[in-house]
Amino acid sequence: MTDKTTILFFDSGVGGFSVYREVLDLLPQHHYLYAFDNEIFPYSEKTEELVIQRTVSVCKKINETYPLDLIVIACNTASTVVLPALRKIFDIPIVGTVPAIKPAAQISQTKHIGLLATKGTVKRPYVDELIHQYASTCQVEKLGSTKLVEIAQDKIQGDSVDLIALCDELSKWKNIDHLDTVILGCTHFPLIKDEIQICLPQVKYFIDPGLAIAKRVAYLLENVKVRSKSETKNLIFCTKQFEIQNKFMQSLKNRWGFEKLIVLNLDE
Repeated sequence: MTDKTTILFFDSGVGGFSVYREVLDLLPQHHYLYAFDNEIFPYSEKTEELVIQRTVSVCKKINETYPLDLIVIACNTASTVVLPALRKIFDIPIVGTVPAIKPAAQISQTKHIGLLATKGTVKRPYVDELIHQYASTCQVEKLGSTKLVEIAQDKIQGDSVDLIALCDELSKWKNIDHLDTVILGCTHFPLIKDEIQICLPQVKYFIDPGLAIAKRVAYLLENVKVRSKSETKNLIFCTKQFEIQNKFMQSLKNRWGFEKLIVLNLDE
């Protein structure tokens, strides 16, 4: 693959940047778009039907103007429900994000691991199946949190992290001494990994799927035919205007080279 492919990353918020940065590090030469559905952020406590409807609508809307070659659903909550619907609509590779349960079970020395995810993700039968398949020899703690998603969202938008609130959210795990491995089962959580580690000092390993997704994207691009070569600017899309747009965009332009923020109108 020598031509620039157009790759869309989609999340309800900015957590997908933790996946995007891994893909960008491995594949810096491609054309990148990022979309976040801030109008109904976060997805963690929304119905499956609404999550599917919103994800499909955003991806279809962007594809009308910017023909996509690959889509990364950089959101664990959405990935548990939207992939079949997207694959019916798009004849391009669709990459989902799932909790890294298998590598966590393999690396844990105490065989006592924690799945830190959204409230929606920890309830999905799919997650129970992954635990049964790959971590049946482990004791698995599950903790679903919307607060941590909001803390990570605020951090990347320039706010300081409230460590007291963060540690309070993780207090159930504070005294589990044998908990040596934690799966960061929401793409927002790698963005606050250092702060999470302060609250859980007994944990040796924090596992997220970012690098594995990057390798998967690289593999799939080997057989992708580029649909459009006309667009080269890296763009960000959201679904609602917000107060700190200019500050947010300046940060992302300096850090990752995004040049413009576009507000989508899904009703058009």
